[in-house]
Amino acid sequence: MTSKINALTGSGGVAIEGDSSGILEFQSNGTTVMTVSSASQTALNKIINGNMLVAQYGTTGTAVAGGSYLACDRWKAWEASDAAVTVSQETDGPTGKFTKCLKYNITTADASITAAQFGMVRQMIEGHNIIDLGFGTASAQSVTISFWVKSSLTGSHGAALNNGNEDRSYPFAYTVSSANTWEYKTVTIPGDTSGTWDTDSTAGMIVTFGLGAGTDYQGTADAWQAGNKFQPSSTVQNIGTISNWNVTGVQLEAGGAASNFEQLQYGQQFALCQRYHQVMEAGVNAYSTTGITGFSFSTHMRAAPTLTFSFGGVANRVYRIDTGATSDLSVSATVITDNNFVSLYASSPGSWAGAAGVGFRSTFVFSAEL
Repeated sequence: MTSKINALTGSGGVAIEGDSSGILEFQSNGTTVMTVSSASQTALNKIINGNMLVAQYGTTGTAVAGGSYLACDRWKAWEASDAAVTVSQETDGPTGKFTKCLKYNITTADASITAAQFGMVRQMIEGHNIIDLGFGTASAQSVTISFWVKSSLTGSHGAALNNGNEDRSYPFAYTVSSANTWEYKTVTIPGDTSGTWDTDSTAGMIVTFGLGAGTDYQGTADAWQAGNKFQPSSTVQNIGTISNWNVTGVQLEAGGAASNFEQLQYGQQFALCQRYHQVMEAGVNAYSTTGITGFSFSTHMRAAPTLTFSFGGVANRVYRIDTGATSDLSVSATVITDNNFVSLYASSPGSWAGAAGVGFRSTFVFSAEL
């Protein structure tokens, strides 16, 4: 429940309703235009990059069975069936509200989805960011998820809220009324007083958009239950049809009502994404037949990240600035923390011999994703 201040049309006047929830809704003729609560003043949205603006991974990729981060930062996509799926960042959204969205495009359908097959898009939320929700305790708060969706398929679609251990799930349905039309959805979920909900730097909570699931991953709608469930039974099986599904404006917040989307400045949101993934074009200084490089990260990462580097799309390759030569390297010693790294490289002698003091460059990718 919430307290309401409702500006009426027709007969005019203001209707006021009060309760003890601590949440205040401002309404225009019964339609909520803003919600205010003590918990919603700062860091309202538990989702990072819900408006799909940041895309350090590039703008398109192919979903795979094991899941991969493609296009929009913090969103991981799976295609564990006989379908084929492309995931992309698109310049599209509800007019006047959002300009980018994530698109899950089924280019080959799976006509017979078996029990263990599925397709989905998820965001894993770091445990530090859900401490105030109290999940797994008697004080667990209700949460509300809101989002804009556009699908080529109409009907009852599926999604779920899961814990990071993937053994607690709350599947729920939302209805797409019109094909290829942006629609706004909100769902309120009671807090889970059971299960383990980690509140450290590991995954504490997961928002799942189910895009087709076999019986192993279907659950009972609108109820907390054991297991890793992606959507209710009898909801749309997107991967079973050549189709597309688009989402943007995703917000997860404490309380029983959806607030306006928390519009962070782009630089703020980019920095939040860099806690999990950073891409840098950086230099390597040669010393005899070895090279050394090191720098501090743009922001502290969630954990000491893994490192990959490349040049021109070729892994473990650097570019020699003075001659244009390339060299494939192996890392002989690396010190990486959540804040910086230093690496020493061994090289092929053709490009590096006698190259002391010469500069090289490469693209460095650091990942500390959940």
